[in-house]
Amino acid sequence: MKCSRCNDNAIISQRYSGTHLCQRHFTESFEQKVGEAMQKGNMVEKGDLIAVALSGGKDSTALLYILNKILSPREDVELVAITIDEGIKGYREDTIRSARKITSDLGVKHLVVSFKDKLGLDLDEIVAGRKEAPCTFCGVFRKTLLNRTAKELGATKVATGHDLDDEAQSIAMNYLKADIERLARFAPRRVQKGLVPRIKPIKDIPEREVALYCMVQGFYVKMAECPYAGLSFRSDVRDMLNGLENKFPGTKHSLLRGFDTIADSLAGRYPQIDLKECRICKEPCIKDLCKACELLERLKRPNPQKPDL
Repeated sequence: MKCSRCNDNAIISQRYSGTHLCQRHFTESFEQKVGEAMQKGNMVEKGDLIAVALSGGKDSTALLYILNKILSPREDVELVAITIDEGIKGYREDTIRSARKITSDLGVKHLVVSFKDKLGLDLDEIVAGRKEAPCTFCGVFRKTLLNRTAKELGATKVATGHDLDDEAQSIAMNYLKADIERLARFAPRRVQKGLVPRIKPIKDIPEREVALYCMVQGFYVKMAECPYAGLSFRSDVRDMLNGLENKFPGTKHSLLRGFDTIADSLAGRYPQIDLKECRICKEPCIKDLCKACELLERLKRPNPQKPDL
């Protein structure tokens, strides 16, 4: 199979576009797409301090690498990486090690913030014996600690490694739950006080291409999947979309384009409300108590699923 742009051997076949690309042209295409997405979304501005959410997995590693490559020539923009350590035994240790290596190689400042230090419990302790899905706690606490840490650093933006697969899954999940109001919040229209704006430079790139980019650049390390991932609704939606993409190439891109088409209409029907300040932690929230503090209050109560010893 030859590259569609030259006579070299192709390393990837993009079924959704009908294009075959060699290593050089795949790299150029990938970096061009990210650069165009950043420019179109006005994601980076003069004087920005961008906090990169770095889990140590392939998506966030590729994100940090390409942001550093694109932005390092600029003296008016700075990067810092934040890793949230949830405390998942046998899993998070490897990803933190990977995160430390890439930040060291690139010379990017790196902070590791743990559930244990900030919340008093790690995720394994939080979910032990509980009926709720671990992702219920993990997602809320990660977002809260990421936003809080970014503010403490004076960051003006938080960059996350959400790729096309992540975005398509989130959109489909909200459709399937008929949670259209939450779907409308998927594309915020303005900056909210206390909430560091999020940017997603690789949201148009399929997960498999992000992985290939890491391999081509020489820093891909295969990581085990989070042991709690299979317990989430997202896992089932991911499998469903992967099956549809395999049968009907372009399905994930279509989901994203479809959402972009209706985003303005949703914003009119569900206008962005002004966030309040949590009465306990002062983080932005919809009610007078943020979801993180609400969950922490619940954790203080006896767990009905866990018998007393």
